[in-house]
Amino acid sequence: MPTRRREPAARRANRGAAVNLAPPGYFSYTSPPVIVHRMQILAVSLSKRVQKVKPSPTLAVTARAAKLKAEGKDIIGLGAGEPDFDTPPSIADAGVEAIRKGLTRYTAVEGTTELKDAIIAKFKRDNSLSYERSQIIVSSGAKQTCFNLCAALLDPGDECVIPAPYWVSYPDMVLLADGTPVSVFAGAEQSYKITPAQLGAAITPRTRLMFINSPCNPTGAAYTGAELQALGAVLAKHPQIIIASDEMYEHIYWAATPFASFAQANPALYDRTVTINGCSKAYAMTGWRIGYCGGPKELVAAMATIQGQSTSNASSISQRAATAALNGDQTCVADMNKAFKGRHDFVVAGLNALPGVSCQHGAGTFYAFANVEGAMRALGIKDDNAFAEYLLVEAGVAVVPGSGFGAPGHMRISFACSLKTLEDALQRMQRVLSNAWPKRAVVS
Repeated sequence: MPTRRREPAARRANRGAAVNLAPPGYFSYTSPPVIVHRMQILAVSLSKRVQKVKPSPTLAVTARAAKLKAEGKDIIGLGAGEPDFDTPPSIADAGVEAIRKGLTRYTAVEGTTELKDAIIAKFKRDNSLSYERSQIIVSSGAKQTCFNLCAALLDPGDECVIPAPYWVSYPDMVLLADGTPVSVFAGAEQSYKITPAQLGAAITPRTRLMFINSPCNPTGAAYTGAELQALGAVLAKHPQIIIASDEMYEHIYWAATPFASFAQANPALYDRTVTINGCSKAYAMTGWRIGYCGGPKELVAAMATIQGQSTSNASSISQRAATAALNGDQTCVADMNKAFKGRHDFVVAGLNALPGVSCQHGAGTFYAFANVEGAMRALGIKDDNAFAEYLLVEAGVAVVPGSGFGAPGHMRISFACSLKTLEDALQRMQRVLSNAWPKRAVVS
């Protein structure tokens, strides 16, 4: 009787073991994670929709830096997109008071009346825009506002024009709504701002939505009123397009020209503009999760329907605090803006002193967006993902690769931290880049 060959012990021990498909040492901030699979058939088949989107690279950087810190590594994290200041006491006290008064129940899906009225007053005071309550919706952060808009507006195959560099979430929110993101790139030679000709060339009969973010995350660039009017003249020829004007960084702004809201610059497009804002950045309230918008009544109602079947209302406690923020003394906003401006000047000067790095001055936000192509060539590094990993491993500084923002060869640095931390980070980058520079003298 034939004998069966015994399976080697090593093979038996590894049967069903994890197989890592990633090359050794590989890590990407801007690609889907390489899943470690087991040699088994998955019981769950994920949707094609979710397979189209990528994890947020900014969150990936923050998580990776936190993991290394937990392992005892000395890491400076410059990836997070949130102020380092505490929420001002008067705003926090309003939230605490809401808890103590028992204001902890459901509210209307689209927000409380008192917060809607505060938002209406803010739009009128700051932007000369008039809205009714039915045109306002409050969400759990402006990210949800943007997502609701995409879900309410886009059908499969509809296109959304997105100027690049862009906030990392815009394209993926469009994809999740089964739309098609259309990126229009503007480099440093254009001050990271698209032209009317570029916009016109990107529009097709399928275009339904355009995002514009000013001041811009990640570049800090801001469109002037005249530049917004020039873009508006193009959009006026295409009545099927809704304009989503993301003005989250409106009050973190220091350009010589006054801040311009898109609808304010283009009153003829008011009925097609959704003006998006929130409390996270200006009032250091990222964890409170309050975003809002003003826009066409029918579209806002559709967004409320989407929100009503997903999360319902934003936190009642956070809404009370946001009301206090918008209605209260704005001195805290000016004070934080002054601090951010000082850090901006310090960081941009420091980045431009690094070999192979160049950085333009921004008009606002708390980010610096630097071109690192020269440094990458000097180091023999293939892409900005690998460059970010190099800085993390060699310098202990976590930055976000530009490819996640649609701008390969760049890096984004958040200066929402102390000047001492920023000085330390720049010194570390200076050390590792300067040490490597003479060894790679073949840079052009």
